[in-house]
Amino acid sequence: MKELIKELIIKLGEDPKRPGLVRTPLRVEESLKFLTKGYHQKIDDLIRGAIFEEDIDEMVLVRDINFFSLCEHHLLPFFGVCHIGYLPNKKLIGLSKFPRIVEMFSRRLQLQERMTTQIAKCINDILKPKGVGVITEAYHLCMMMRGVEKQNVKTIASAMLGTFRESERTRLEFLNLTASRFKI
Repeated sequence: MKELIKELIIKLGEDPKRPGLVRTPLRVEESLKFLTKGYHQKIDDLIRGAIFEEDIDEMVLVRDINFFSLCEHHLLPFFGVCHIGYLPNKKLIGLSKFPRIVEMFSRRLQLQERMTTQIAKCINDILKPKGVGVITEAYHLCMMMRGVEKQNVKTIASAMLGTFRESERTRLEFLNLTASRFKI
């Protein structure tokens, strides 16, 4: 990968031997590996059996989970928060697992809409709850730095499964609980 990055530096009109750029190919390679580590993670390794039998049937909500990802169209970052809610069906999961799941899917070349759906389906597959709702809110540097160059445009994506899709009351409760305050 370092040679490709070195070639990119040349194509951009710079000298990869310039003191400030000599180690850039290595740093970019390490950065890209970190930012895409989600491809090499497995959900079972993240969950580590932290699923518990409980007779709970009220909504569980974890909100404002920060994430960073790379837009697959421009390889520029998008970042924001994720809110996850579910209605248990006699199974709970350790709360720390939600940020781990979000990170696994965000640390890939992504579309916000796809990532949101992947998170919801993953939680649905693991817990088999009565319903799952996931909302992501993000700022996309591909819209801020190039193209339309608009600084305050926030994109919101949602995925609703089970009761969150079927029951207006459940969906509205979730939406009210996740009403955003996210600002950059």
